[in-house]
This record gives sequence, structure tokens and C-alpha cells, in this order.
Amino acid sequence: MSDSDALKPVLDRIAEALDRMSPRPPRAADFSSAEAFVWQTDGQSFEPVAKVNRVPLALLKGIDRTAAILLDNTRRFAAGLPANNALLWGARGMGKSSLVKAAHADARSKAAGLKLIEIHREEISSLPKCLTYLKTAPFRFIVFCDDLSFDHDDTSYKSLKAVLEGGIEGRPKNVIFYATSNRRHLMPREMIENERSTAINPAEATEEKVSLSDRFGLWLGFHNASQDDYLAMVRAYVEHFGLKIDDAELVRDALEWSTTRGARSGRVAWQYTQDLAGRLQKTTDQL
Repeated sequence: MSDSDALKPVLDRIAEALDRMSPRPPRAADFSSAEAFVWQTDGQSFEPVAKVNRVPLALLKGIDRTAAILLDNTRRFAAGLPANNALLWGARGMGKSSLVKAAHADARSKAAGLKLIEIHREEISSLPKCLTYLKTAPFRFIVFCDDLSFDHDDTSYKSLKAVLEGGIEGRPKNVIFYATSNRRHLMPREMIENERSTAINPAEATEEKVSLSDRFGLWLGFHNASQDDYLAMVRAYVEHFGLKIDDAELVRDALEWSTTRGARSGRVAWQYTQDLAGRLQKTTDQL
């Protein structure tokens, strides 16, 4: 037996071991199978969402002007017209992520090829790889990141900056990026102020961090609800689910609920409605 014949089984075993160690090739995405998907970095795949957890647009109260702007932007994008990336920032529980999902549903009713892709905050550095799959697909995509923010020493924001506007290739024409955040500049204020106070050139040090939010063409602010807006949210939910309760009792009960929560918002209104429906032995499954 020659030396080469003796080495062949060894080389075959090494090749098989390397095949087992190497990552599996990414699964081809069938974007026609659903209206929404979640990007998974493990395996680089798009998991279809059987039913999107969304609130009907008519139930989003107190954000009429903001909703109109995002709806118009989304409809233009769905129609193949120029549109902007959007950052929805501000008070917690005021319907930022709900508005994104509602805008997608509204635009999709007129352009069925519009898909919603969710990317988790922790996986934002993989966004460029995600877009390589989207740019060749015959659909239009809203890539959505909920509760986007960056902490100290987190450099993944650079991947997002390049994708939004700054890279050689730039954002694919069939993709738009929507993000929600409690922070207008996506960075904690103390982080920005620390950069300004310790840097040799404070303006340049801060510019690197703050310039990310400038890449969004739309800044849509959400503010705490007034008492009237909060009650309008509650009444809309109660009417939608057919809950029978005297209006004076509803107002008194809902305001007491918001006081115990220390806030008035769409989320608090929804939580109150869930509690009320439970007490009335009704369901809230028809959203």
C-alpha cells in the first residue's frame, strides 16, 4: 500500500470533521409565506410570524398627527416612491411600536408585497448580513427594531450608521428602517455629557455618538398622554370589546387605575381594559 493510500482514510475523516464543524448554509427565505418575519442570526434565517401582534389603527388615540406622518411615509415607500427611515422616540407606552405595526398593515392593504422584518436590538450588528438577503428579494421590506438604544462601549451602532446612509453600498432601495426608542439620540444623556466633558475636542467626541439619530429622516416624538387622551384610549378599547359599564364609573375607575400606576399612557389604558374585561368575564381576543 502506498503512502497516499494510507493517508486517504485519515484525510477523509478530517474532511468529515470539518464539515460537521462548519455552519450550515443559510436556509433560503420564502418571503411569500407570511407578512412578517423575525431575523435570526443563528442560522441566518427569517422565521415567519403566523399572526402579528398588532392594535388596530383606530384604537391608537392621542397621536393623530404623528400617525398621519408615518402612514404617509409608509404608503409612499410601499408604492415605490422615495421615503425616509423613521425614529419614533419618547414616552413609554404611548404606541410607538404599535404604530409601526399598524402602519405596515395599512400600507400592506394597498401593496401586498410589503413585508415587516423584526430585528432584535442585540442583533443589530448583523443588520448588514440581513440586508444581503433582502435586497435581492422581489418584495419591499420595513426592517423594524423595537426599543433601540446603545450603552457605553457599545460599538454596534456603527453598523447601523453605515447601513442607514454612510456606507458605499448604502441602504437597499427596497428596504426602509423604522426604530423605536425612549431616547431621542439613542444614547443615554450621561454618556453624551461624559464624552463632552472628558474629550480633547468635546464637539467631535459627541458628534460621533449623536450623528446616528441624524441618519433618520423622520423624528417622530411621543409625549405623555393628557387625561383626556388617556380616557379617549380607555373608551376606545371598551367600545371595541363591547364592555358594558356606566361612563361615570368608567372614568372614575380608569383614573384611579392610572394613579396607582403613576402614569397615563396607551399601555396603561390597555392594562386597565384587560383588568376590566376580566372582572366583567369578557375576552379581549378579537384584536
